[in-house]
Amino acid sequence: MISLAGKRVLVTGATSGIGEACARVFAEEWCALVLTGRREDRLQSLGRELAELHGIELTTIVLDVRDLEGIRAVPWPEIDLLINNAGLGLGLDPIQKGSIEEWDEMIDANIKGLLYVTRAILPGMVERGSGHVINLGSAAGHWVYPGGNVYCATKSAVKALTEAMRLDLAGAGIRVSSVDPGMVETEFSVIRFRGDAARAKSVYAGMTPLTAEDVADAILFCATRSPHVNINEVVMMPVDQAGIATVNRKKPA
Repeated sequence: MISLAGKRVLVTGATSGIGEACARVFAEEWCALVLTGRREDRLQSLGRELAELHGIELTTIVLDVRDLEGIRAVPWPEIDLLINNAGLGLGLDPIQKGSIEEWDEMIDANIKGLLYVTRAILPGMVERGSGHVINLGSAAGHWVYPGGNVYCATKSAVKALTEAMRLDLAGAGIRVSSVDPGMVETEFSVIRFRGDAARAKSVYAGMTPLTAEDVADAILFCATRSPHVNINEVVMMPVDQAGIATVNRKKPA
């Protein structure tokens, strides 16, 4: 296990869920943090809290990863670890009834956004001959479930891009990993169902899902291995989830 103290870590989508959990975990490791997100109030509040609590260098950047020109306009510092977390799922309609607008949102955030940020950061890593990219994938990138169509396709693309990065960067001294969780209770389902909290809650009824902190812990594990070790891929699910669509649910007492 290596120390990350002083390493500069960029977390996209840091205003909630897994991104926020990563910010908190890496702050505890005394990393210098660069946090991005779309919700300025949440982002600044989190930044102030972590900087005061841990006494670390911390920068917040209000940013939508889908905004290529916005990304190009940022004077990015040297980044040692890039955590491509920003992304979303929308809807569960079959393709013949799907919303093209929702498809575009998922493709733009989950695939193009990841590419835009990576393209901005990776050349500096290559020039320095060191760095680590950790992409947040999903079990949905390994197995398709009913209604998951385009979301699963975007996470399959993340899996393919992660593998392609490792090939493209062979010999460059840069590690590339993906952490691919199953069911995690965050704002994910609330966003997927456009704010329908009751429907979102029903996704996890009768079972114990992963938490954002569980996933952040797996990301930290990847980041703290010995420099010669690359964790290619972590696929993780709650014990109650035996397969992508096979979930053990306890009946109410």
